[in-house]
Amino acid sequence: METQPSRIAVIGIIVEDPQSVEKLNAILHNYSKYILGRMGIPYREKNMSIISIVMDAPANEISALSGKLGMLPNVSTKTLYSKITSTVPEDHDL
Repeated sequence: METQPSRIAVIGIIVEDPQSVEKLNAILHNYSKYILGRMGIPYREKNMSIISIVMDAPANEISALSGKLGMLPNVSTKTLYSKITSTVPEDHDL
């Protein structure tokens, strides 16, 4: 079984346009096998949402997800990586 380096990361997301939420959720669904947890906070007074995603995935998958989310209109992302790298099977499913 092939293995690849895996990282733990947190992606912080700020959504300032409710119209982007449907596309954001579709993108997150495509990466669901890597997502350990998700916390969303609606900030109604400012008409925005703050979301944090915790992932265990190869660095290229984490970067791809963050990039796709950041390309959505009025969506900002920032990614924080752990310093520890481990290996996981290609087909790992959490």
